[in-house]
Amino acid sequence: MILPSHPARSWQPALAMIVGVALVERLALAWLYPVRAFSDTGAYRRAAQSIASGWSHYDGVRTPGYPAFLALWGGDARVYLAQLGLGVTITLIFFFLGWRLWRSPVLGLAAALAHTLNLGQLFFEAHLLSETLATFWVVVSLGLAWAWFEVAPRWRPWLGLGVGISAALAGLTRPLFVFLPFWLGLALALMPVLSAHGGLRQRLCSLEWRTLLAVVLPAAVLIGAWMAFIHARFGMWNVTTMTGYNLIQHTGYYFEYVPDEYAALRDVYLRYRDARMAQYGTQTNAIWQAIPEMMQASGLGFYDLSRTLARLSWQLIREPPTLYLHYVLKGWWLFWRAPIVWVAENFRLPALLPWVTGLIWVERGILFATNLLFLVGSAGWFLLPRVRRGLPLHPYQALLAATVWVTSVVQTLPDHGDNPRFLVPMQSLVVIWVLGLGVAFWKRWQARRKP
Repeated sequence: MILPSHPARSWQPALAMIVGVALVERLALAWLYPVRAFSDTGAYRRAAQSIASGWSHYDGVRTPGYPAFLALWGGDARVYLAQLGLGVTITLIFFFLGWRLWRSPVLGLAAALAHTLNLGQLFFEAHLLSETLATFWVVVSLGLAWAWFEVAPRWRPWLGLGVGISAALAGLTRPLFVFLPFWLGLALALMPVLSAHGGLRQRLCSLEWRTLLAVVLPAAVLIGAWMAFIHARFGMWNVTTMTGYNLIQHTGYYFEYVPDEYAALRDVYLRYRDARMAQYGTQTNAIWQAIPEMMQASGLGFYDLSRTLARLSWQLIREPPTLYLHYVLKGWWLFWRAPIVWVAENFRLPALLPWVTGLIWVERGILFATNLLFLVGSAGWFLLPRVRRGLPLHPYQALLAATVWVTSVVQTLPDHGDNPRFLVPMQSLVVIWVLGLGVAFWKRWQARRKP
């Protein structure tokens, strides 16, 4: 199971450099930018308190991953320190991933710097939100997926076990990633099938069924147990009690079509929606202000209101589906906008704000251009055999690109509004893929230069 090693001198300087950069950068962040709570933080804290007290008063609003992390570390300062530690760990994973993928410590250094110098990732390490922990579990699962390609077949089920557990923990941290272990299990199991020769029956004989079971079974147990807990407590088969409130982020744009039977709910929501759109140009998150009055107008409790809104939203999605698909497509496009979430007032040295703001705009421009390059490059690579022949990529890079594409579609189906934030755990993976595309172009150019 031991991977082949390069001479110590070939990778240790690069490793020392990235560790130094990551630590110095985070020391500067801790001094310049204190830990910061957001409107979502309160729900995480309530869930953390519930976990610490034996799940009493748990409201089902948040999945347990990040609340358990808060309960484990306690005070905000310790959580901040732990998230900085996760950031350094993620950086090191990217270093080893780039090094082993392209057999170059320099490219490993580039991959690690692409993550650790991304201010969008760095600021989230100071925020009491789930992005950094979700990024950690996503990167761990995909890092183990890379190791799956590297090791002898007899070790693959054991790595699959790690992939399944870490991907399930990503899903229990951000519900968006509930699909991830099942997708990775299927994708890894099919890798030998896709590269095999012969007829379909012969190729299916090479299916890595042990990997499939090793990835999917622990994930199914973890996620299934959590869903059973939610069902036992709240009567809903889901990972949270928020389905109706999430779906209305889509269907709220055309909530006028709700039947008159639910006019009380409809009219209250439309009033809040229109006020939100007049102020911000979008109805995103109008539901959170509307909930108390909607409960009062309908006589429904918090959970019954969620069930009712889910039922109404499914009805609106079916009739007509074109309106829903319009906002699904819009949410998919918003996913790629490369946000950098920060609070300028939280910065301790106001004199540096113009420089930081300028750097943020530069980074956003670079990341958005990288995202566009990923969309065009990966689509061309998947769809055009000539491109695949001319730019042969490692199968892992195909898995990486496919995972990002699947995430971009899955994230927009149940929710609309915070789509740019949903990219955060995947952003560095997009950059890694584009870097790999550049490496493939370089190798092709070098090959053409040889006589």
